[in-house]
Amino acid sequence: MTAMTTTTHTTPKAPAVLTPVEGTHQVRRRRRLAPGKRLPGTRLVGPAAVLVLWSVASAAGLLDTGAIPAPWTVLETGSRLWTAGTLPDDILTSLQRAATGFSIGLAVGILLALASGLTRTGEALIDGTVNLNRAIPTLGLIPLFILWLGIGETFKIAIIAIVVYIPIYLNTHAALSGIDSRFVELAEVQGLSKYQFIRQVVVPGALPGFFVGLRLGVTGSWLGLVVLEQINATSGLGYMMFQAQNYGQTDVILVGLVVYGVFGLISDSAVRLIERRVLSWRRTLSS
Repeated sequence: MTAMTTTTHTTPKAPAVLTPVEGTHQVRRRRRLAPGKRLPGTRLVGPAAVLVLWSVASAAGLLDTGAIPAPWTVLETGSRLWTAGTLPDDILTSLQRAATGFSIGLAVGILLALASGLTRTGEALIDGTVNLNRAIPTLGLIPLFILWLGIGETFKIAIIAIVVYIPIYLNTHAALSGIDSRFVELAEVQGLSKYQFIRQVVVPGALPGFFVGLRLGVTGSWLGLVVLEQINATSGLGYMMFQAQNYGQTDVILVGLVVYGVFGLISDSAVRLIERRVLSWRRTLSS
């Protein structure tokens, strides 16, 4: 009697195929975790809500008109100052100061960040010095800069440049230091030159941090300008507000604050727009 042997053949299982229903379910789950689709004009919702609350409170008599005038009073005062020609001159002067100081600070911040982030010698000489400067309140340097540069326009532009270059340097340098070393090894394997390495690896890697510093620098230039234009100035929005303080003109002070806020919002929005265009290759929550 011969023993019968049976062989069992096991067929390999087919890989699990994701059904359309399951795929749709996972995509929907991922989309639910994201903030959602970007809506146009959402950054104006907050300021519009503040304006509405201000108008309602003023119309209801809940605010002291001597301390906080109504929005229509501020608008009327701004129209009167614009017609008289004083407001356009003050705005132009403030824009020139802010633009000059910002340009200098931007150039200095970028150059110092590149020198410190790409060379060990530059890092040893620059990084500690900049962090020491950051620890010193910039507005506290005003008396010293007045003694050095006088009380004219030079010291105002210099202070604005310092306020601007520090955040640009810190964020750009941090982005450069945070570039993955594997990209450096890959560039060496590919035989990239120093210029190609900077253009293809360093610049794209540092751009996100640079734009963060740029936004902080733009905001800092306006904040510094508010203070500096109240020190021995004969024109500018800060000078206009300082003169209004002496005469108790709250509506004029609010006109200056509104103009500062509008310019700050416009400049920040412009930087964000440029950032989205330049960094369109990134896949982030905000995009």
